[in-house]
Amino acid sequence: MSDVSLYLKSFLKDDRSDSGASIARGQENYVNRVLAQKINPGLYFNFKDKIRHIGVTKNFKEIIDYFKIRDGEIPAGFRIEYIFDNGGLLQADLKRDISYDANGRKRPTKVLFSADSANPYEVEPVKNIIANLTCNPGIIYDLFINNPEANIGNKYKNRDEVIKEIGQILGPGCDINVELNNPFNQSSEALLEEAAKFRELLSPYRLVMKVPHTGPVNHENVHELLSGDKKFNRKFDNGSTMDKFRGHNLALLLHEHGYRVNFTLMFEPYQTALALQARPYFINAFIRQRKNQSMSLKNLLELFETSKSELYLKQLRDYMISNDFLPPSEKDISLFEVKRIAERILKYRNFDNHEGFDGLDSARHSLRVLRNSNLPDTRLIICSMEGELNYPDIDKMLSEPEFHDMAGRVVITTEPSYLAKFTCSNQVVAYQRRFMNAAQGQL
Repeated sequence: MSDVSLYLKSFLKDDRSDSGASIARGQENYVNRVLAQKINPGLYFNFKDKIRHIGVTKNFKEIIDYFKIRDGEIPAGFRIEYIFDNGGLLQADLKRDISYDANGRKRPTKVLFSADSANPYEVEPVKNIIANLTCNPGIIYDLFINNPEANIGNKYKNRDEVIKEIGQILGPGCDINVELNNPFNQSSEALLEEAAKFRELLSPYRLVMKVPHTGPVNHENVHELLSGDKKFNRKFDNGSTMDKFRGHNLALLLHEHGYRVNFTLMFEPYQTALALQARPYFINAFIRQRKNQSMSLKNLLELFETSKSELYLKQLRDYMISNDFLPPSEKDISLFEVKRIAERILKYRNFDNHEGFDGLDSARHSLRVLRNSNLPDTRLIICSMEGELNYPDIDKMLSEPEFHDMAGRVVITTEPSYLAKFTCSNQVVAYQRRFMNAAQGQL
């Protein structure tokens, strides 16, 4: 059979034969969108004598109508699937899948890109590059709405205006991740009401709810992070079991109500398997802060080993308190214990070997756990990066043979300006100098 026969339109009747299928009455506009789609040879040979009508599902029609997709096209962000019933009806359906561009084409690479932004002005230039966008209250309020340099002329007054505008810019093909203003709200009804408002703004097709790990923070002690020196009075792993699993249970609550969940604030490898129990759509590996902290710990330990001066262990203790490894109440902890804790952290993070020298041990571990999970649609977002090496190191890691099969499960997210940095090379300038001078004055 020639390649042209492996299209959905191959099932239709033609002038040469009375056999074949017809388009379901009243669905011509919808079915015409998929007739030119290639189909699996197995589908054709198994059903060519059984299909009497070709139509689309209710879900297919709702998606096309919601996004007002022009005639003959399929929106980005969806893959086409087919459903056959024993009555001879073959229906096309649309399933959410950001690996797909418009009209059923796969995106250029298995690895997908994302932006950390709530700034419509910087989202616009990357809208055709990204498949996902993430924002949180800090990004929405601090970096945009309340920042006069970003929110030019104070055009956008509130969160909903910003989210709605970003949705219009990105269109149907991009998932948009948003976070509840107060994940510590004790009312499940209030949390679900806020989530429902996001769903109304973005549609269930694009909305992903970000849910943070909460650790020992709860509705009674969260004020410690909001007033005074804003330090937390207990160690990051010292709190009730209920509090530490609050984020997991909130993620499950939203999942049970039909929301896709981005379970965020994941820094250590040991968080991964437990996070997957919440059945998230996205998990995360934060890179920047963790690598920077490891470098600082290692530097202070090396300075101590070289000089044997306790000054560096005191600096290490201060650093660990300022970065929440230790609470302020442990300001008098022994320097020997501080040294032991720092050494243990670096050993766990594999900072002196290939597994973690680039700060990516958490990402590597998460990909291995994902590979062995029962959640085939869950993806890892590698996020929070800066400097000359974070993105190039991620790019190299994903080219390692071990992770060839996992590239399609990875989303790389960062600020648009940081991502843009890696479109450049010094030789680009050199060649543009040559080309523009050569063509000067020519039309």
